[in-house]
Amino acid sequence: MSLDFQNFNFSNEELKSLYTSILKPRMIEEKMLILLRQGKISKWFSGIGQEAIAVGCTKALEADEYILPMHRNLGVFTERNIPLNRLFAQFQGKISGFTKGRDRSFHFGAPDYHIVGMISHLGSQLGIADGIALGHKLKKSGKVTLAFSGDGGTSQGDFHESLNVAAVWDLPVIFVIENNGYGLSTPSDEQFKCKQFIDKGIGYGMEAHQVEGNNILEVYQKVRELAKDLRENPRPVLLECMTFRMRGHEEASGTKYVPQELFDEWEKKDPVVKYEEFLLSKKVIDQSFIEVERAKIKKEIEEGLKTAFEEENVTANTAEELKDVYAPFDYKQKLASGNKKEMRLIDSIANSLDLAMQKHQNLVLMGQDIAEYGGVFKATEGLVEKYGKERVRNTPLCEAAIVGSSLGLSINGHKAMMEMQFADFVSEGFNQIVNNLAKVHWRWGQNADVVVRMPTGAGVGAGPFHSQSNEAWFTHTPGLKIVYPSSPRDAKGLLLTAFEDPNPVMFFEHKALYRSITEEVEEDYFTLPFGEANLVREGEELSIITYGMGVHWAKDAVDKMEISADVLDLRTLVPLDWDSIFKSVKKCGRVLVLHEDTLYGGIGGEIAAGINEHCFEYLDAPVKRLASLDTPIPFDKGLENNFLPQDKLKGVIEGLLEY
Repeated sequence: MSLDFQNFNFSNEELKSLYTSILKPRMIEEKMLILLRQGKISKWFSGIGQEAIAVGCTKALEADEYILPMHRNLGVFTERNIPLNRLFAQFQGKISGFTKGRDRSFHFGAPDYHIVGMISHLGSQLGIADGIALGHKLKKSGKVTLAFSGDGGTSQGDFHESLNVAAVWDLPVIFVIENNGYGLSTPSDEQFKCKQFIDKGIGYGMEAHQVEGNNILEVYQKVRELAKDLRENPRPVLLECMTFRMRGHEEASGTKYVPQELFDEWEKKDPVVKYEEFLLSKKVIDQSFIEVERAKIKKEIEEGLKTAFEEENVTANTAEELKDVYAPFDYKQKLASGNKKEMRLIDSIANSLDLAMQKHQNLVLMGQDIAEYGGVFKATEGLVEKYGKERVRNTPLCEAAIVGSSLGLSINGHKAMMEMQFADFVSEGFNQIVNNLAKVHWRWGQNADVVVRMPTGAGVGAGPFHSQSNEAWFTHTPGLKIVYPSSPRDAKGLLLTAFEDPNPVMFFEHKALYRSITEEVEEDYFTLPFGEANLVREGEELSIITYGMGVHWAKDAVDKMEISADVLDLRTLVPLDWDSIFKSVKKCGRVLVLHEDTLYGGIGGEIAAGINEHCFEYLDAPVKRLASLDTPIPFDKGLENNFLPQDKLKGVIEGLLEY
């Protein structure tokens, strides 16, 4: 069971440096376990026994190459020389940590150190690594990205999607699997059937290597060789590091589920102890050197802890909490000045994509069939001929990995747009949107410069999986901006604003409006502000508050019934223009909130509640909501018409006016 450190040609200085690097996270861990027992820290995920992987990988990379670590990779942070007082402040939830007390332990990123923070949904890191690597490849920067996964995390769909995308696109990513035998308490033979993860490489058309993960020299040498090669010949590589978790998943879980003989066996391969014994046997170091290094590290730990413990606990500041949900966006409206042209909604979308690609040279478009085919709705038709396949990219059917890649591109200084082929398919990428894109700025100050285009809505007889109105899935998630235009001009101006905004934007486009409406639209570049509703009809008797297809239903009803009514097109659902809503309500006194989405849990309930709270004394009737049936969307045209609220609109308006 001994580790073989013999077959490596490193200088004594390199060997000593590696020793100091692997010793430091071990000593920090030992101190953390004491503090945990003393109740001075709340939680700890131990990497004892696995230090050689994190340290060896990090030391083999250049300082400006991105690493995406997991719970047990303390050595990544120490090797990148993050000041220990900040690291300990992060563990303590102090303001000088990296998340201002909003997240814990290793759930943080540190842009200055080229580290991208994890979330609890482990596999999602790998898609982000794809995007960072794609950014490097597009810039021809000759850089490598390295992402960690535990063996348990390889069971997640994100693992498959991310490796598949990296292989198809030849992205320079090293996917490191720390095979430590357990996913929390579940042993490997209950997690997967393959004997070893390198066997998976052939399925992705990817080379794969296996190393002794407790041998820091073997890990360091292999990653250094791979990184050097990948910088010249970009492609992904799977690296399996065989190791063992010497403590529980986290300290509270214990280790009773692990047979003692496994601990006895792997203790003989302790990566720190065995490497130290090797260096002593070769007389590279002596006890005096060990004592000096330990003393220096101990002093650094104690000083860092003293600073972190002396820092005051975070004081909650509501204004600060709300401010950090979004990255700052200094909107400056660009007015249209050119000739106008008759455009359908799909034409205005295509035109704005073209103009955005011209203005933002770092913008990358991604989606299924969007290149030569032009997308299923032809919104991107002709763009690949103008901008090339590097910037207009067909993707595999990997929604999660592509949303993750969009975030990775943003981290690496690009703008990204992903087209969901149908809004319904967004469920495949839901986690990346609501837990990574939406939260990343609030957590550690990283903006997500990503637009997700969402062809949405019913009325085209497409059935329950191509017709859903799912905007309410996202209006409930702080950190996202939700845009839903109803006209060609609004679609163009708002989409161009979305590309300028550094925050994640969910941009809904109603499929039934793509080719059914036309409007005179300026041909040049212009923007429209988020959070400003548009009063498309003005009256006195009734206020109809709506968006998307509802705007056209409302206008048609008002015109046919010849009533005096406001029709307020919200245009953006987040941010919502409360001022315009309240102004219309106070003027008219009767309110109908109309949307195509199903009634229960739709945004109409939120709007009605806001009106009730702020405008109750101005109301002459209860606020009425009208929406689709609380069922899935049926295929048959008659059933679909019954599902939609359009035919009920006249009766509801009459009832409100008669109240």
